[in-house]
Amino acid sequence: MSLALNATERADLVRRHQGAIDGSLKTRLTTIAVVAALLGLFLYGLTTLEVSFWKIITGIGNLGTFVVLMLPPDPGSAARAVIFVKALFETIAIAFLGTILAAILAFPLGFLAAKNVVANRVIHFLARRSLDTVRGVDALIWALIWVNVVGLGPFAGMLAIMTSDLGAFGKLYSEAIESADRKPVEGVTSSGGGKLHEIRFGLIPQVLPVIASQVLYYIESNTRSSTIIGIVGAGGIGLYLAETIRTLEWQQVSFLILLVLAAVTAIDFLSSKLRFAIIGKRAI
Repeated sequence: MSLALNATERADLVRRHQGAIDGSLKTRLTTIAVVAALLGLFLYGLTTLEVSFWKIITGIGNLGTFVVLMLPPDPGSAARAVIFVKALFETIAIAFLGTILAAILAFPLGFLAAKNVVANRVIHFLARRSLDTVRGVDALIWALIWVNVVGLGPFAGMLAIMTSDLGAFGKLYSEAIESADRKPVEGVTSSGGGKLHEIRFGLIPQVLPVIASQVLYYIESNTRSSTIIGIVGAGGIGLYLAETIRTLEWQQVSFLILLVLAAVTAIDFLSSKLRFAIIGKRAI
């Protein structure tokens, strides 16, 4: 049977759905307004931030000077190298503990913020806005807050990473839960399962690989973030990085940067292996 339309049928189809083909005037005006607003914001940023490509071109020479000063990477002494390596492991511990604690605490919050789990609008609204509030404050700001609360050191850094990631994990978890397939949940319900059974056997098996992948990525990302928060006294290798930059010890700076890069690379390699193991596929 042929499904091709003749000229009359095609013209009738176009006539009946002309509005959907052309689009409404409101949609076109909204699109134009959004594009104009983004373009205006871009031009405003160029003028307000005094963007100068000439400064970038002339600054490349200064960048080359800094690169020359950083070579070869040198910790200064063996004792100094040991101190730097210990600080690196402290940074990794801050990132790991902060991420794991945030992942655990955000797990129930993710279900509270998911529309397909909690139908109560008040609870859903409060959960979402609370996560937005926590997520809206950068980890560096949380580090400054926790340093004043518990004092200088890695404990403040771990609390900063945990607090910052709590809001991010809660949002990511809730979105993963909301996008889960409803068929397994309906299957559990048709078998006589209750709400907790739906979550345990219908939702968690679907979202757990996604959650694990997100947690592994954040461990790697927070290793870099922990370097930054260490500059404000939250422990880790960032403290030594700020010190060496202040004293213009550029060879030690490059040595510290190489340590961080090596740690991030190793964590990325291990996390990729774990991620493929969790989702049941062979690592490439």
